[in-house]
Amino acid sequence: MWRELVAGFARITQKYPQLERTNNRLHLGTLGTGNHFIEVCIDEAGQVWFMLHSGSRGVGNAIGNLFIELARDDMRQHIQNLPDRDLAYFTEGSRHFDDYVEAVGWAQDFARHNRALMMHNVVAAARRIIAKPFVADVEAVNCHHNYVQRETHFGHTIFVTRKGAVAAHRGQLGIIPGSMGAKSYIVRGLGNEEAFCSCSHGAGRTMSRTQARKHFTVADQVRATVGVECRKDADVIDEIPMAYKDIDAVMAAQSELVEVVHTLRQVVCVKG
Repeated sequence: MWRELVAGFARITQKYPQLERTNNRLHLGTLGTGNHFIEVCIDEAGQVWFMLHSGSRGVGNAIGNLFIELARDDMRQHIQNLPDRDLAYFTEGSRHFDDYVEAVGWAQDFARHNRALMMHNVVAAARRIIAKPFVADVEAVNCHHNYVQRETHFGHTIFVTRKGAVAAHRGQLGIIPGSMGAKSYIVRGLGNEEAFCSCSHGAGRTMSRTQARKHFTVADQVRATVGVECRKDADVIDEIPMAYKDIDAVMAAQSELVEVVHTLRQVVCVKG
């Protein structure tokens, strides 16, 4: 996997050598913490699904932080009265703009390879445990979230940033996971141009991780995840289902964006 990424990484680090010191290759094939997960799910027909959520890991975060600081530096030179430093941006065609597009594209490739490697390992682990042979490539859905991509909308070529969202072009399959203990959905995009052919990435939080830890107990976590084999301890209380929105309400609110193809229920959830 790394051999397919190393050339692009070398081009980026030649310009920005500080990125060489990130956990890049070491994080390839790793899950991460927070809301990242690996799950075994059952759909409405009794078919088994392996589902995982992870991204570009440490190196992607480092790329983002580096270019945020570069944008802020650029703004200090060009716009003295920027009302908020978080409004900093790159002008299209500038050196940093083009370098950022290249770097973020590479990070998205890293994320895709990362998930593919983990899925390969999950299937291999299942084959070691399950004596009866099974087919594991019937249907695969791999989608980015929290990313930027050049697309054409309303006759213009633009960059679409999907934060907490995934692409939902007409006919495109996507994944909308619920919280641990809630349902998840495999969906097909309806290509709604008013939403820039996008839909939500998941339920979204109703309270911060700190609030969840203060508000709920391990006993609450145990009750909320009945029927799911998962961690039920103090370190995952911030991921308790009640800290997230009702996934059914979220799905109802985006009925014009996607159609449901499969409804999944978790039976195993592994948190990073």
